Amino acid sequence: MASVKQHFSGKTAIISGGSKGIGKAVALEFVKAGGSVCIIARNKNDLKTASDEISNARIIDSQSVTTISCDTTDMKKLKPLIEAHIKKSGVPDYLMNFVGYAQPRYIQDYTIEDFKKNMETNYYGQLVPIIIVLPHFIKRRSGHIVTCSSLLGYLGMIGYATYCPTKFAICGLTEALRSELAPQGIRFSVLYPPDTQTPGFDNENRTKPAEVMIMSETGGLLDPGEVAQKLIKGIMQNKFYIHPGQSRLLWAIVRHAPNLAHKIMDGEFKKAKQRLSKKK
Repeated sequence: MASVKQHFSGKTAIISGGSKGIGKAVALEFVKAGGSVCIIARNKNDLKTASDEISNARIIDSQSVTTISCDTTDMKKLKPLIEAHIKKSGVPDYLMNFVGYAQPRYIQDYTIEDFKKNMETNYYGQLVPIIIVLPHFIKRRSGHIVTCSSLLGYLGMIGYATYCPTKFAICGLTEALRSELAPQGIRFSVLYPPDTQTPGFDNENRTKPAEVMIMSETGGLLDPGEVAQKLIKGIMQNKFYIHPGQSRLLWAIVRHAPNLAHKIMDGEFKKAKQRLSKKK
């Protein structure tokens, strides 16, 4: 198999959600391998900081690191910006999407607006860039699209009633697109990261129900770089499902023994409640 540099050298990628967390880590790995990236995020200061860091990882001067400041849920604003980038730099080899957030709470503490906002960001925030770039991939009959789901994209959990449906939706979207577009030479991958030490994860911890905090203790915590390296390796191997850390084991249990998966989660929830009751 070709080395990472042999595989990605001279390649280009548009990476949404590329200023922080997993998205930034992937952009770094891509550039370290000799590729060029255009990262998309809303915050201009975060983009500047990320761009500087990623640029420093270039191995040759001809690599480019560019940015687009935009909300990826906004089709009207984002489309002309991406089209302008493509006109200048060409159709990318990859589109990778890492936009998303979670705000875990008990179900009774959510409003309907919380559900709508989570779906808008986590689902449409990844769908919109796909809709914009896909016609170019179809015309060229090649391209690779990466979406970011979650361990909770196939296994529901207390506290994540607004988040889980969005990540399940990402899986369904990518499955449908793969089925339709594989004959046209367009490839897809879905990333299923478990808990990862990102700014988004820190924000999650501010609202997590106490039981969820306890349940998360046993799951481990990955570094964004570990997740990025797993993704890059999976792309090289043309994998559709990419599972960093323990997500592979849980995915296998859910697929082959769903009742066992529920039993495990229910048991962890019960133990967490028991620990909390002892503290009172």
